[in-house]
Amino acid sequence: MKLVKTQEAVGQALCHDITRIIPGKEKGPVFKKGHIVTEEDIPVLLSVGKEHLYVWELADDAAGLLHENEAAGILRDICMGPSKKDTASGLWIGTREKGFAATEPSEGRIDIKAMQPGLLKVDSQRLMRINSLGEMMIATIHGNTPVKAGDRLAGTRIIPLVIQKEKMERAREEAGEKPVLSLLPFQHKSAGIVTTGSEVAKGRIPDRFGPVLREKLSEYEIPVLGQAILTDDREAIARAVMEFIGQGAGLVLVTGGMSVDPDDRTPGAIRDTGARIISYGAPVLPGAMFMLAYLELEEHTVPILGLPGCVMYAKRTIFDLILPRILAGEILEDKDLAMYGEGGLCLSCRECRFPNCGFGR
Repeated sequence: MKLVKTQEAVGQALCHDITRIIPGKEKGPVFKKGHIVTEEDIPVLLSVGKEHLYVWELADDAAGLLHENEAAGILRDICMGPSKKDTASGLWIGTREKGFAATEPSEGRIDIKAMQPGLLKVDSQRLMRINSLGEMMIATIHGNTPVKAGDRLAGTRIIPLVIQKEKMERAREEAGEKPVLSLLPFQHKSAGIVTTGSEVAKGRIPDRFGPVLREKLSEYEIPVLGQAILTDDREAIARAVMEFIGQGAGLVLVTGGMSVDPDDRTPGAIRDTGARIISYGAPVLPGAMFMLAYLELEEHTVPILGLPGCVMYAKRTIFDLILPRILAGEILEDKDLAMYGEGGLCLSCRECRFPNCGFGR
């Protein structure tokens, strides 16, 4: 490519999009890459501050350079795996890693979107290594975020207009064969709810757990087999958990009785089922008294979650962080919960604006 004065560019092909910004009204390409400049274009180009333009030269390919659009396409495939353009939609569809679609390059940038609901996984270490190469970038939303079809997940571009082919090959090598992004589909489980506490079982106060949990489960289309409301009877609680599992529940939520008071028997009851306890306690507020356990059966494994009282009244708790990972089929270990310490303090914002908060999207 070569740099020419705008008034001398008539008949030349632009080698990048030209952006026009009208605050509050418009932001986008006024001329696209490959556009042949005409006399009528000159005033428009000057009005957007383009005194000089980059135009194509035949020698560009031989110089070992890649244009920003081609380089962004390499970063796209690093994110979502090999892709192929769908002529009907105009999108690039993942051919191996399903669930992703990418836009055509615009102003050197490609956006990657979800084609189905699921849990986004990001390989943070490989992402950091690629972004550390310089002159290129991949920006994603947080990993372990539940997403819907159509949600924007990532954007890719290079910083300069052109980049050395060799540098993009280094990016491919750092990425390896496995895509940096993956999308785990949600599994269709049914759930059982066991609510504990003599104050609820004896009618002294109304049950508030049931409606909250049903609403949260409905977001993932998880049917509820039923709800057992029991006193703080350790044997009865363990028996109710096993009865729901016997009915086919793929997830059991045990609510209340999670503190250290002598009358709180829920943690012991979960242990009595024979479940493997992953953690009693999590570095998240609200939700520190959370328990995660797995009952391993011959044919499958059933997660059992002990939910503290904050789930009744707090908008976001540990439950909102863990539930989508459980529904995506992940088997979590204590280290997975420990990682929530950074970003695990909910600030109870009306609208979440803290980018590192585990509760925000």
